[in-house]
Amino acid sequence: MPTPPEFPDPQRAWAYRPAEALAGTPGGPLSGLSFSVKDLYGVPGWPLTASTRAPVPDPGESVLVRRLLELGASAVGKTHLHEIALGITGMNGYGSTTHPQNPARIPGGSSSGAAVSVALRQVDFALGTDTGGSIRVPAAWCGVAGYKPTKGHPDWSTQGVLPLSWTCDHTGPLAHDLATIARVQEALTGRQIEAQDWNGVRVGLWLPDGWTDRTVRGATLAFAADLERRGATVTPVYLPEMMDAYSPIVLSEAATVHAEALQLDDPGFQPFTLSALRQGAALSEEEVQHAFDQRAEYAWLLNGLFTAFDVLLAPAVPT
Repeated sequence: MPTPPEFPDPQRAWAYRPAEALAGTPGGPLSGLSFSVKDLYGVPGWPLTASTRAPVPDPGESVLVRRLLELGASAVGKTHLHEIALGITGMNGYGSTTHPQNPARIPGGSSSGAAVSVALRQVDFALGTDTGGSIRVPAAWCGVAGYKPTKGHPDWSTQGVLPLSWTCDHTGPLAHDLATIARVQEALTGRQIEAQDWNGVRVGLWLPDGWTDRTVRGATLAFAADLERRGATVTPVYLPEMMDAYSPIVLSEAATVHAEALQLDDPGFQPFTLSALRQGAALSEEEVQHAFDQRAEYAWLLNGLFTAFDVLLAPAVPT
């Protein structure tokens, strides 16, 4: 088996690096590519901590990791995340992960180490998870590409991945460039991605006043203008705040996942994580059901938008 490359880790991106990488099947469509694994995925023989000092359940073997190895990619090791994936800064119980270029800044999360590992070109792509921005936020802040596949995508399995919220969790990749993500997608699905013309594409632009700083707003408008030059039509759209559905669902399900640890006097979670989990555990069935009802209304709204638009364009982060 290949030996993982030796590289420094001042950003504390890596949770586990074995003496030897898990070698992919020779001759596969992903042969020659290496990847890191967010420390929520179950990999036989590798520890799983979810970047917390608290005990966590064993999710079993990740179907997705096994499939990528079968396709020829080699797994180098596991990367740190925002503790149990409940946050976007990179804070965790192991010193927290910092930005790949500037140690005074945060990398985003929860797939913090995943983004850092590809930003520094330590691997060709990284496995992350995204519940409410956990691939998209660190991709944006670390200057890499991130892809959140459709929920329930048959080739992007969540089986064998420790959940944060089984209702909202997705698996997905990060890479230094979009071409690598496309190569992984094509290998997993067995279908070639065809380039599409922007001519005639209907784009809905979500960019509410006051949500972003000037730099992000300018970049988003410049991207929209480029799409118009390519033949797309760009129209502003309105979306309501949806956290009243998201937060109760995610927190209540996270509290269920970590219920055993929450029975301990001192579980080992960071204070903010522990407070959020206890908040989720305290939610009533009625409060959670109301959140699911709100979620259904928002889904109806979004489905309507996609009858009017082919693409929604929005900034991933406000600053």
